[in-house]
Amino acid sequence: MDNHTLLSSFGKWVAPINIEKLTEQITQTGQDRYTKKFTTYSYIKLLLLSHLEEVESLHAMSDTLFDDDVQQELGLDSISVSQLSRKHRTVDPNLLASIFYQLVGQIRHSQPGRTVMPVKIIDSSTMPLNLTNHPWATFRKTKGGVKLHLRLVFMENGSSYPEYANITTANEHDRNQLEVLVDDKEATYVFDRGYIDYERFDRMTDDGYFFVSRLKKNSITRTIKAFEVEQGSTIVTDQMVAVGGPTKRMDNLCRLIEVDDTKGNRLRLITNRFDLKASEISDMYRSRWTIELFFKWLKQHVKIKHFYGHSETAVINQIFLALIVYCLHVLIQLETESRKTILQISRLLKAKLWKDCRHWLRRISGIP
Repeated sequence: MDNHTLLSSFGKWVAPINIEKLTEQITQTGQDRYTKKFTTYSYIKLLLLSHLEEVESLHAMSDTLFDDDVQQELGLDSISVSQLSRKHRTVDPNLLASIFYQLVGQIRHSQPGRTVMPVKIIDSSTMPLNLTNHPWATFRKTKGGVKLHLRLVFMENGSSYPEYANITTANEHDRNQLEVLVDDKEATYVFDRGYIDYERFDRMTDDGYFFVSRLKKNSITRTIKAFEVEQGSTIVTDQMVAVGGPTKRMDNLCRLIEVDDTKGNRLRLITNRFDLKASEISDMYRSRWTIELFFKWLKQHVKIKHFYGHSETAVINQIFLALIVYCLHVLIQLETESRKTILQISRLLKAKLWKDCRHWLRRISGIP
């Protein structure tokens, strides 16, 4: 953008990051104590830009500094690959996690007042890694990987945003994350069969947490009471049941809903919510696919399938920066009340990256 006299689209996009708080954290941790020119904030902006542009490697990232606009934005005229690599593996992941949760807080407060109890979807996604280059990323005998455990909030307008993330090695079982990911009694948690754990379900019920999950096909249930099913709906049965067999069972009674999906497959859904219609429980579980779409977006539209560094810190940093990219998109979507998808907003941003941000905002707002 000419002389940067006006705020660029990129500048507007990253504006929600609280620079004052970030600077305070950097000072407290001494993150930039021996830094001469490549500051942590410059690193963050460069990596966000690299995610946005899906830059292939640190060498290609270094080459982006040939662009005058990038130089102006970062306050740098060049950066070596070795400097990039060193910074990427030494920035404290807690600093990036803090930015992520700060943006999550902004998203939460940008939404209109809640009219219904929110749905929070829990799932994980594994990113394979080469064990030779990433010996810390334990998974299988010959394979390595990291796992992103995620809690996604499904908003009333049908969109969603990541609310909590925990990154572990890929050998961490999903069930072990439930107690970390479940912390809001004013929400209903939705997850798939990989999280089935009768003991934890009992604790959740006793502690006042609500859940909806798919039950495994071989799970034993005993009908206590059958509820009336609405004619013409996809609901097949709606029952109060005891879950489990003689040696492994739940102490609390649950609700079992059998429903046919769009492909004609029979799904068995278990929940501790008896106050909703069976169709509402079914809709809640159907929203679980939102998190599958989110993981698909991450793997296709930011640099998450290939990592810029081999260390655990470098990998975790890259994942948190990808989550920050998504949150920044959601914030601009909420601010402009845009009906465009996150992908459309991202594409329009790339097209107007260093132009006056007003052009970008008009496009995503649908203003001629």
